[in-house]
Amino acid sequence: MHPNSVAQTSLQPSVITENSVIFPAHRFSIAPMLDWTDRHCRYFHRQLTRSTLLYSEMVTTGAIIHGRGDYLAYSEEEHPLVLQLGGSDPAALAQCAKLAVQRGYDEINLNVGCPSDRVQNGRFGACLMAEATLVADCVKAMRDVVSVPVTVKTRIGIDDSDSYAFLCDFIGNVSLRGSCEQFIIHARKAWLSGLSPKENREIPPLDYARVYQLKRDFPQLIISLNGGVKSLAEASIHLQYLDGVMMGREAYQNPAILARVDRELFGGQQADRDPVAVVRAMYPYIERELAGGTFLGHITRHMLGLFQGIPGARQWRRYLSENAHKPGADLATVEQALSRVTDSCPAVV
Repeated sequence: MHPNSVAQTSLQPSVITENSVIFPAHRFSIAPMLDWTDRHCRYFHRQLTRSTLLYSEMVTTGAIIHGRGDYLAYSEEEHPLVLQLGGSDPAALAQCAKLAVQRGYDEINLNVGCPSDRVQNGRFGACLMAEATLVADCVKAMRDVVSVPVTVKTRIGIDDSDSYAFLCDFIGNVSLRGSCEQFIIHARKAWLSGLSPKENREIPPLDYARVYQLKRDFPQLIISLNGGVKSLAEASIHLQYLDGVMMGREAYQNPAILARVDRELFGGQQADRDPVAVVRAMYPYIERELAGGTFLGHITRHMLGLFQGIPGARQWRRYLSENAHKPGADLATVEQALSRVTDSCPAVV
């Protein structure tokens, strides 16, 4: 099923580089990862790359509407920033999207890809691929109340519904009925039973060719790829065929890779960020968060992989892992950890 063209009305966040080349922020993004891409992680990643599109963890509509915490909190420095929502009730999603835009989020994303049992029991995530009309209604309800882009992150199929025709029917329905202009496609299908979320990220085979074909068949849509991308060189190859690339665990576990994104993928002219300078750029944020009651380890756990491949990296990780959660841990703790790197490798100072 090929939909008619969808009007291109999205106000996509864009990046203007020093040489005046303009790229949309979705050209490269970091995947939303539950328990990982929290606000501390995103602030840290923003110190490494100015251009990359950042995503929140998935937040359910119930948490936002009924929860006691502030599930929409973020720092202004995180922009451009997407809120990923989990839910299947159009009215609740519309309410949450409106609240998010009032708080300044640049984009809203609907999770139609997570295969966990808990998510399925809440009737959202990958199981919604079987209900394209409902997904379309959810997107339309959000688009009716916000002016920012509303996007969908999904899989190439679920269970035995994994044909290319099934995927095209889903994309066609949601794009036409829901006026959805942008999709992020995890290039694996999801097994809704029998595999854990971790296994669903590894066992179903990747099918990049199917995502490339999707872009050829729906040229009017913005199509980005997620799944298995481990280097910027791989991202560059995918960008020859697609509008955007999303990187997940590699960006988290080896965050220094992000220091090259602005130059290599966005055409920026500024020098890559130095990892030691990145750590010290975090100090004002750390001080502010500590003063507000945040534990140091909640911030530094996202920074452990920064010096991967550099002498002293193991000592950095070990010192923070052993000391950042202790009572009274503060900037001196980070400085002690950093000295393990600078003493071992003066060239990084």
